[in-house]
Amino acid sequence: MKNHAITLEDRYCAHNYEPLPVVLSSGKGIWLWDQDGKRYMDMMSAYSAVSFGHSHPTLVGALTKQAAQLAIVSRAFYSDQLGPFLQLLCEMTGMPKALPMNSGAEAVETAIKAARKWGHKVKGIAENSAEIIVCHGNFSGRTTTIVGFSSEAQYRDGFGPFSGGFSSVPFGDAAAMEAAITPRTAAFLLEPIQGEAGIIVPPDGYLAKCREICDRHNVLLICDEVQTGLGRTGRLLASDHDGVKPDGLILGKALGGGLLPVSAFLAREDLMAVFTPGDHGSTFGGNPLAAAVGHAALRLLREEKLAENAQRMGERLLSGLRAIQHPAIRQIRGKGLLIGMDLDPSFISAREFCERLMSQGILSKDTHDTVVRFAPPLIITANDIDTALEAIRHTFSTLTDTPATNLTERSYA
Repeated sequence: MKNHAITLEDRYCAHNYEPLPVVLSSGKGIWLWDQDGKRYMDMMSAYSAVSFGHSHPTLVGALTKQAAQLAIVSRAFYSDQLGPFLQLLCEMTGMPKALPMNSGAEAVETAIKAARKWGHKVKGIAENSAEIIVCHGNFSGRTTTIVGFSSEAQYRDGFGPFSGGFSSVPFGDAAAMEAAITPRTAAFLLEPIQGEAGIIVPPDGYLAKCREICDRHNVLLICDEVQTGLGRTGRLLASDHDGVKPDGLILGKALGGGLLPVSAFLAREDLMAVFTPGDHGSTFGGNPLAAAVGHAALRLLREEKLAENAQRMGERLLSGLRAIQHPAIRQIRGKGLLIGMDLDPSFISAREFCERLMSQGILSKDTHDTVVRFAPPLIITANDIDTALEAIRHTFSTLTDTPATNLTERSYA
């Protein structure tokens, strides 16, 4: 008999997701429990939004204290929480200015607006003709502007007309990016590691080369670190692996401590200076509740050295996964605790693998049919990693050593 909660959601919710058949009711740390009391290890952490684990007492304390005092006021007024939050955010990232928003997509839209206006008003590009270079396989959100520059057909199907103003180049190919630059190019917008595309890691030095190219051509380098930022890849920012400081930085997900949506666009002074009162805003962006939680999350990240833990635990998980010998595994890739396991679909789909993992008490999520993602909370321990690896090894032990069909390998480049 179908679970009542699933029945209700299927009946009343738009079918824009296809969840695994588990109904979760509570969470603490890296663990989640379903309605029947079965425990699961969270190896997804809501696409990095729950980087600190579920119901972290420090963050819940900051949330409840601020909610009881002052939760929402318009940015038409000052609050005593926003300034300290943005000060810490700017100091930790080395960026001089920040503009607070809510969802990651909103922060990306903010970056696009900033880049276009900078291109027109500062660089001198003719009005309404600024262009932004993006990468094949990008994923920065679901707004019509953002899906308009996606290379994924499903994300675009039926949602046009699109605004234009974007050109797309292969991810990881700095020469292709430089060749795409024209006098109308205002910015290059990219994820340092592509998440939704299947945890695609570019060649070493790629971002540093892009930084040098952007400097030579007076083009902004904007890094979308909504998923990769705030310790996920073993550094505060994924761009830190190449020693690169972007002109614009987009953060979100983990910034809300797993409790509410908090995002921000950060930028150098002259880029952020294109915004004047009335140019851009948000009813909820920068509200006192979000600022208090974001401030507590940043302090927690620094004080508990969670980026360093992500580096150590990521190395343990990567080495453990790479030690598994099975012909279904095509590639293991990632940095820190952002890891993708690429499977040959002639053995098993990534969705089915996740369903089998779920029966072993591990929750994960597939992407593009062939990749299983592992992105647990940054508080995960070595024992937890070993527990997850044992479940993954057991799942492979249930598979045959020969493919079920002669399916042609799919490409998502």
